[in-house]
Amino acid sequence: MSAGTVPIGPTLVVALVGLTVAAAAVLRLSGIGRGRAVLTAAVRATVQLGVVSLVIVAVLRAWWSTGVFILLMYVVAGVTARRRIGPSCPRRVAPLAIAAGVLPSLVVLLASRALPATPLVVLPTAGILIGGAMTATSLAGRRTLDELRTRHGEYEAGLALGLLPRDAALEICRPAAGQALIPALDQTRTVGLVTLPGAFVGVLLGGAGPLEAGATQLLILLTLLAVEAVAIALALELLVRDRARTAP
Repeated sequence: MSAGTVPIGPTLVVALVGLTVAAAAVLRLSGIGRGRAVLTAAVRATVQLGVVSLVIVAVLRAWWSTGVFILLMYVVAGVTARRRIGPSCPRRVAPLAIAAGVLPSLVVLLASRALPATPLVVLPTAGILIGGAMTATSLAGRRTLDELRTRHGEYEAGLALGLLPRDAALEICRPAAGQALIPALDQTRTVGLVTLPGAFVGVLLGGAGPLEAGATQLLILLTLLAVEAVAIALALELLVRDRARTAP
């Protein structure tokens, strides 16, 4: 075991169980709820990471298996995002928004050779980008539908003023959907001051110097901003168009 790795043993198990139970208990006692969701998420993360840890070496041996694994991540992200947005979200919105953000960005990174074209580098990078797009799509979609539901009177007022259904919906939804980018903006603004993200630490542990690690992390952060911006914009547009199409 190297100095930069977490020791696996009873102490780790006790720490993980204690932190998870504490989080669930705080949410339950405070009346916020979601305690069961914390426990479920912790169990799922443990099982999923255990499985991935066993298969990842085999996955990275060939491009075809790496591609299949990336496709699996994309499918799961699309299903998760749609579930988070809600049942009224059309099936195509989340997958299209995620793909529109991630695919062009990966192509640009590989074509420009800013990202080494190896499975060991492409797989985790794709996972980071897909995860960011999933979160941004979920937040933007939920906020958009919430605004359309709670501010229906303002939407009707926009129609009464002569706005087209799409334009009326965009007027009330744009600010709320834009808030989905706040987590990525905050992460980028505070990197190195508040947090040392995984890519930076991982590159350092891999033996690279601080400058290489910083450049790698900067590449990931700025790419994430582009990915999430596209995902948010497309999710908003698709949901608003669907509303305009189904509006009486």
